[in-house]
Amino acid sequence: MAKGSKLLQLTGRFPMHHGGFLQEPVIAYETWGTLSEHADNAILLFGGLSPSAHASSSPQNPASGWWEDMIGAGLPLDTDQFFIVCINSLGSCFGSTGPASVDPATGERYRLNFPALTLEDVAAGGYEVLKHLAIERLHTVIGCSMGGMSALAFCTLYPNAAHGLILISSAARALPFAIAVRSLQREMIQKDPKWLGGNYDPADPPLVGQRLARKLGMITYRSAAEWQQRFGRERIAGEGDPATPFYGDFAVESYLEAQANKFTGQFDPNCYLYLSRASDLFDLAEHGGSLQAGFAKMRLQRALVVGVTSDILFPLQQQRELALGLENNVSRVRFEALDCIKGHDSFLADMDAFRPVVSRYFDD
Repeated sequence: MAKGSKLLQLTGRFPMHHGGFLQEPVIAYETWGTLSEHADNAILLFGGLSPSAHASSSPQNPASGWWEDMIGAGLPLDTDQFFIVCINSLGSCFGSTGPASVDPATGERYRLNFPALTLEDVAAGGYEVLKHLAIERLHTVIGCSMGGMSALAFCTLYPNAAHGLILISSAARALPFAIAVRSLQREMIQKDPKWLGGNYDPADPPLVGQRLARKLGMITYRSAAEWQQRFGRERIAGEGDPATPFYGDFAVESYLEAQANKFTGQFDPNCYLYLSRASDLFDLAEHGGSLQAGFAKMRLQRALVVGVTSDILFPLQQQRELALGLENNVSRVRFEALDCIKGHDSFLADMDAFRPVVSRYFDD
């Protein structure tokens, strides 16, 4: 759990969207700014698959957050005006209850006994935090990547809980390419001999499978144009490792290795499997039988949809689909296509492009 996170322990049974329940689960969250007297300045933020609730630094935790350049005084999510709440997704391993948590019924980790996880469950966890904070209606709910799908689920399940919506590099449902990539990532982890059917030793997890899954993920998070501009065919200095004659000659390989090593050991493998599958399972059309019916359930007054031209994981066509679907039911919808080179990760790595767009939404 990130330092500074608050923990909300729910009482009784928490029903899961695809069946089963969790007994008194915990939702981790962080806040910035001050809630107004009428509780009408709140923003709820859903992150992607792997972040914690630590989206920005705070007095409780001065470490930089994953959206550090977006949240703070004078920034688009202005803490002098708004009260920002970011949750750690249910199913994760950074404070919220997930497969790595202890099942109170057995005293052992849930592991694969954790119920099937959906992004509707993630959305429900966010709603419980709002109830705890006595927030009846949000100024805006924001979702990035997987978090955008969580935000869509939130606006569908709780249609009167938000005035506005911002979707960034997200989708109404996963396309076959994204499903294929995530399926292969999950297989890499499960094929690691140390996975042991999910019963691995937490001190000795399936690191090889995790490293390979992270490398594949990093390849899809960025763009071929960025790889070319950033690395070209640059070689690594030295003679290389004789034990790995087919790997390790190029700078891009070294970069992927560093990113994989940074990720592994920080994120629980079973939590990754559950959240990855939840991303594939989400389909807004399941809320009413069609995408149109799903969008029709929302009671929003305004929305912003932002996509990136170089994103291959959540391509621009999916952002257009979101904007068109919202336009049929929301009076004010803005669609922004940003020409960023850093692919899907642009919303984390190219703040100069994203800050003006998000600022305009709140200035309006």
